[in-house]
Formats: sequence, C-alpha cells, structure tokens
Amino acid sequence: MAFAPMGPEASFFAVLDQHRASLLAALRRGGGEPAGGGTPQASSSEVLASIESVIQDIITSVARNEAPAFTIGNRSSWENIKFEDSVGLQMVTHFTTRKIKSDSLKSVKKFALILKILSKIYKLVQSNTYATKRDIYYTDSQLFGNQTVVDNIINDISCMLKVPRMSLHILSTSKGLIAGNLRYIEEDGTRVHCTCGATAVAVPSNIQGIRNLITDAKFLLIVEKDATFQRLLDDNFCNRMSPCIMITGKGVPDLNTRLLVKKLWDTFHIPVFALVDADPHGIEIMCIYKYGSMAMSFEAHNLTVPAIRWLGLLPSDIKRLNIPRDTLIPLTKRDQMKLDSVLKRPYVTCQPFWRKEQTSNCIEVTCNGSVKENITNLEIQSQAARLD
Repeated sequence: MAFAPMGPEASFFAVLDQHRASLLAALRRGGGEPAGGGTPQASSSEVLASIESVIQDIITSVARNEAPAFTIGNRSSWENIKFEDSVGLQMVTHFTTRKIKSDSLKSVKKFALILKILSKIYKLVQSNTYATKRDIYYTDSQLFGNQTVVDNIINDISCMLKVPRMSLHILSTSKGLIAGNLRYIEEDGTRVHCTCGATAVAVPSNIQGIRNLITDAKFLLIVEKDATFQRLLDDNFCNRMSPCIMITGKGVPDLNTRLLVKKLWDTFHIPVFALVDADPHGIEIMCIYKYGSMAMSFEAHNLTVPAIRWLGLLPSDIKRLNIPRDTLIPLTKRDQMKLDSVLKRPYVTCQPFWRKEQTSNCIEVTCNGSVKENITNLEIQSQAARLD
C-alpha cells in the first residue's frame, strides 16, 4: 500500500509514529518475529555434513555403476512458488526438481562445475574463511566462462543443501549505498558512521558479520536509482528529514542490499518506504524488496520485508501532478512484456490499493496510455519550473 500523511495539517513525524505503532501492534498480533529475523544460519558443521551427504550419494552411485547426478529444485517455475502476504514469494515444500546428470552431454559440464564449487565451499567452511563470488570465478575463468554461471551455481547449491547462501562462506560484492542516521561495527572491527552529508557509505559485503547497529531514525527510505539517491543527498534530504536512513540498490538490488534492508527492519522495526519509478520495472524492483523474487524464493525468510510501503512515484501521480503528456516516455515492447508479467504476480491481486490503481488505470496507465514516468524526468521539470 502507498503511504501519505493523513491530511494537510498532520505532522509528518506524528504520522510516522502512528504507522510504527500499527506495525508493532501487527507484529504482536502475529506472534512477533524470531530474534534476528529470518531463518537461523546453518552452523559450519551442518553445512559440512550436508556437503558430505551429497558427495556420499555420488560415491554410492559410482559404486553401483550408475551415473551420479545432482537433484536441484526448479527455481524458474511458478509452480514451485507459493505466496503469503506475511513472507512473500517462497518455494513450496514439495517442489519439482531437475537432474544435473554426469552422463548427459547437455549437463555434464554443469555437473563438474557444481562439484568444483562444492569443493571450494567445503574448504572455505572448514577453514572458517570467506571468498567472494568474483574470487570463485577467477579461480578458473576460462572453465566457468562468465560470472553469471558461477552466481547461478552458488544459488543452486544453496537451494540443494537447504542452507542460507551466506552460510556457504561466499560473499557478494556490494553495489548498494547507504546514508543517514546509522552506526555499526563490521566483522573486522571497523566502525562505520553513516552521515547525512553528500557522501554515502557502501553497503557491507558481509551483512551477517555487522553488529552493534545504532540509529535514531524514524524511517528507512529505499530509493530505486542511484541518480535519484545522489540527488536527494545533494538536496540535503537526510538532514531535512532527520533522523532517517536512506539506501539504494542502484536498480535491481543485489543480495547484500536486500539483506541489509531486512536486517534494519528486524533490528529496529521502523517504517520502510520505497521510492521507485512509475513504470513496470520500478514496481517490480519495489516488489523484490517487499516480497522477494522467484529465483531466491528458497531464501525468502532472510530477504523479504512485507511491511515495506510504496511511497511513490505512483502511476496515479502522473494524473494527480498534472504531468504534461509530452514529457512522458513511450512504453517499449519490453516494458509492456514486463507489465503483463507483473500484473499476473500473486502479490498484485492481494493488495487492495494496487487493485484500486489497476481499476483506475493507474498501474495500467501504461497499458491504456502507452506512457510511463520516472523520477529523473520530474527532477528536470522541477528545475525548469524554478528557472521560469
């Protein structure tokens, strides 16, 4: 649901306090959340035992003169996904699987790559050391071919072993930024003090390892685009709306940015708002933070924050703000395909406000008018208005 102050004279922070009180009340009614939130991390011994069990199955197959294979959940099928408003998109208990066979020309290379990365993970966990996905790729870049191959295999292994990805001791390079009223200590003891100035701090690579988080923030604002995030910093947003926290994943969020948003919610339970473009891609990005994605549905409990509220840019704002039609951007074929896909997602049908947007041609304004609007355009128009 979108969020706006209740009436022109309502205090912004008073409304925030009311909203937070309602969030806390909802948590109490639902029995609260586990300490730390999400699914507990698998211990090193549990991860090692899971890998050993997989390897033992391979040895058993070879001993029987059978071609060994990995059995992995199908993460690309909506048939394996269920939706709960309190969690988001998550993999069903009895999901369909696919076989990565060692005796098939189509899959033998992937079988070997999974085995290679499993071996690396075992050594990392056993020695209590960490590596980035990029480190894994560069151990044999010619064999892997590209980084995406490594990324997908790591997710497949996490799904196969049924352990959170961060328990594999493989880190992602962060692309996100954070600013505002927040202090914490990183795993190596580095003290980080985010500020409200013009310079943001990079999201840490090891979210699991950060501790002693301190903030007085009244709310957390997720900003879709880096350009908008930087503009808000330049406009002194964090000081003008202090105390608050602002974060961006620079488009589709990376795992660490999503983990940090989740950690901040679990730790402080402050209102979280999303500021995204009024187009299908912006709406989908907001939904990734809120409800997760199909590809990472097996780890939904560690990544989703269903309490996120859609602040804007709402498709209905195009009409409400009287945006000149000649400034709107035509929908591309790719936009239309994305819109068709988003409108079929289970979380759209469960949101009364989103349904209202649909019936009033707000989400579907792009369908009927073949246009979209982004925040950058509004900034340009705002600057032009000031010059006039």
